[in-house]
Amino acid sequence: MPIESRLRPITPGEILKEEFMAPLGLTMSALSHGLNVPTNRISQIVAGKRAITASTALRLSAFLGTTPQFWLNL
Repeated sequence: MPIESRLRPITPGEILKEEFMAPLGLTMSALSHGLNVPTNRISQIVAGKRAITASTALRLSAFLGTTPQFWLNL
């Protein structure tokens, strides 16, 4: 199979941005304040440069009404 026809993996940051932040109208700054984490942590996750840790998964699940397992399994 040619490399061009393969789909690239979807990062947890893409899910966070497209499925949660955009529909809720949340900016990275607003989400970071709501989670009580530095803004650069959220921007790095959204950019796909940082993984979601257990601590961040707990914070995201409480803030967004999901489960920590959802974020860790991405």
